[in-house]
Amino acid sequence: MSEIPENDQPMPLVSHLTELRTRLLRCVAAIFLIFAGLFSFAQQIYTLVSAPLREHLPANATMIATDVASPFLTPFKLTMIVSLFLAIPLILQQIWGFIAPGLYRHEKRIAIPLLVSSIILFYAGMAFAYFLVFPLIFGFFASATPDGVAMMTDISSYLDFVMTLFFAFGVAFEIPVAVVLLVWIGVVDVKYLKKIRPYVIIGCFVVGMILTPPDIFSQTLLAVPMWLLFEIGVLFGGLIRKRGDHPQDAADDHNDQPPATQP
Repeated sequence: MSEIPENDQPMPLVSHLTELRTRLLRCVAAIFLIFAGLFSFAQQIYTLVSAPLREHLPANATMIATDVASPFLTPFKLTMIVSLFLAIPLILQQIWGFIAPGLYRHEKRIAIPLLVSSIILFYAGMAFAYFLVFPLIFGFFASATPDGVAMMTDISSYLDFVMTLFFAFGVAFEIPVAVVLLVWIGVVDVKYLKKIRPYVIIGCFVVGMILTPPDIFSQTLLAVPMWLLFEIGVLFGGLIRKRGDHPQDAADDHNDQPPATQP
């Protein structure tokens, strides 16, 4: 008898597409509702995000806007990005609601913690960048400014720079989730991950070099946490069993099947 996921009911393709459209519209609506609530604070949000740089500007120096519309468009763009970041839990909840009916019970038991952990780790990566990385790298840039050069950063260029770092650290902090997921589905095992540890460490520094500014401080500040997060993923990966390795998984799959229809 073929295995059928929990609560699985035959649905035509149109029904799946309709549900997908509904969930996508909910995600878009959530982003715009958050944006509507934050728009009046756009200038204050930009002031908060730019604080790590402004604290290291020389005396009497300020940030500048080289484009006519930058004083309005840059905070507008930042507020939209912040709205997207704040809506991530709801977006992931909608994704989960779409795929959950196709999962078995034992798959849900590990998928839910992974989903929650991915949200927490993404925000933790952004907080790590803002509170630790930004002050260090902006302090370094300020100290490295040549004599006779006034450090006056364009507000649009600054936004692009920090958004790249926010995204890089947010994604980098997802490494434990990715490692646990790969171990669980059987793509790799913990023994193999330990064997390739030296290559992973080198890869972390290569990624840090690509995703961060060309200075050793920011590269190290991304590479070292990535390596430590990989080790955390290996640690937790050793605590879980590969999907389908335990007899209880098969029993759960069988219990997820709907009762047979009587003739």
